[in-house]
Order: sequence, then C-alpha cells, then structure tokens
Amino acid sequence: MITPRRLTLDYTAWSDPVWTPTRPEFSCAANSVSLMMPVIEPYFVRSARRAVPLLPPEFAPTAEEYIEQEANHFRQHLEYNQLLTTRYPGLSGTERIMARMYRRLERSRSVAFSAAFAAASETMAYSAARWAAQHRRELFTNAHDVPASLFLWHLAEEVEHKSVAHDIHRHVTAAEDRPLWSRFRYLTAMILALALVVAFVVWGTTVMLYGERRLHYPIAWFRLIRWSVGFAFELLTNLTLSVLPGFHPEDLTDPLFYEVWLAEFDPTSGTIPMWSDVSQESG
Repeated sequence: MITPRRLTLDYTAWSDPVWTPTRPEFSCAANSVSLMMPVIEPYFVRSARRAVPLLPPEFAPTAEEYIEQEANHFRQHLEYNQLLTTRYPGLSGTERIMARMYRRLERSRSVAFSAAFAAASETMAYSAARWAAQHRRELFTNAHDVPASLFLWHLAEEVEHKSVAHDIHRHVTAAEDRPLWSRFRYLTAMILALALVVAFVVWGTTVMLYGERRLHYPIAWFRLIRWSVGFAFELLTNLTLSVLPGFHPEDLTDPLFYEVWLAEFDPTSGTIPMWSDVSQESG
C-alpha cells in the first residue's frame, strides 16, 4: 500500500540550518541531500509518467501514487532549501549545475534508461532509510523537530514505495526480451546515479562546512568518514543485490520504526508526530 501524504510543516519555526547541534556535520550532509531533491525527484516523476503507457493497467494506479509521493517530497524540500541558499549563497551555483546536468541526462536518455536510473536511485534511497533508522539515536539526538521530521517522513515513504521504481523498470524492459542488455544498462545507470549523488553531496557538504567554519575540524571529517564507511556497507550490499537475477526489493527487510510512525499521520491536518515525541517512545 502506498499512501501519498501532504505534510504540513512550519518552516518559519526556526532559522538555523544546523538542526543537529550535537552533530553539525550530519546537518550539512543531510542538507546537501535535500538540495538535490527538487532536481532529481522531478526527473523520477517525469520518467515514471513517460513509462505509464508501457505499464499493465492494473499497475498504473500504483505508479501514480508513487508519482504523487515523489512530487510531495520535492515540494517540501524546495521550501526547506530556501533556508539553505540564504545561509550559504555558494549553494546557488551548485543548484544550477545540478539542474543542468540532470535535465540534460533526462533529455538524452531513453525511457528504459531513465527507468533504470530511477530504480537504482530508489535502491540507494532505501539503503539510506535503513541505515538512518539503525543510527537514528546518534544522528538525531537533540535535533530540531521540523527538519528532523521532514527527513524522517521522506525516508519512511522511501521504504513504503521501495518496489515501485523497480517494477516500473521491469515492466518497461519486459518487451525488449534482452535480459543481459537490460542488466548492463541498469548497471550503467546505477554507477552514474551513484557517482552523481556522491559528487554533489560531497560538494554541498563541503560548502556548508566552510560556511559553518568547520571545514578544518578533524572531528567533523572523522564523523563524516565513519558514517560514510558504515553507510557504504548497507548501500553497496543492496546495490549489488539489485543487479542479481531474480532480485526484488520486497526481499529486503524494512525497519519497523517507519511503519509505526507513518501510522500516526493525520490526513486532515497533514501532521505527524514530531521527532522529539517519537524518540522518547521508540527504542
């Protein structure tokens, strides 16, 4: 079941983009991911829309729900990112370059390649969600409620729709009857998706660390490297599995934390329990 949720968050409630004061490096890294969302997720939305005519009629509603979830994500991050570009003017250039690169990629690639790119990217997002759930106590300690809830809501819905992009890719490539070529194209798209995300996250994180005058703090780089190494094990394992024949994201075990939290969403008010309330109850 995929449930599009229109979240209501008050982005005027605070003005400091370092929303994890005990782990400011994590704020910088997470914010750099947020910076990509209004660029990369519209690409996924348009790619899925291009693929809808190729999908079985019974699967099309699921694809539409996925599209709506992704659209809700980038709208929220677009609003949040205004705080980032105000605080760190250097990020405006990063945004323009990202937009040009992903737009060019979209225009120059086939529906099948775009579907593969989205499927690989969603495996990366799911890996981030699993890793963040496992380390949420460390990463989100004393975090400000609004940005913490924004990122956790987004990650929770990545878990919820973890299979949709994979199934879109599977349906799009089914008519080709060239499984080896489809797998090679997926591998190529996966490597490109990973390289772009790593490059832009490192770039954005560096700009924000510089803005916070933490670029030369050894503890900042120690934490970032430690988190990166731990995340790499989760990420590379899942990406490797995704290339194997017979793989399906449903084979992966989801963190229970997100499902329980999303169950508390109120569609009438568009609200969800804040992180500070959830952290006191969850283990």
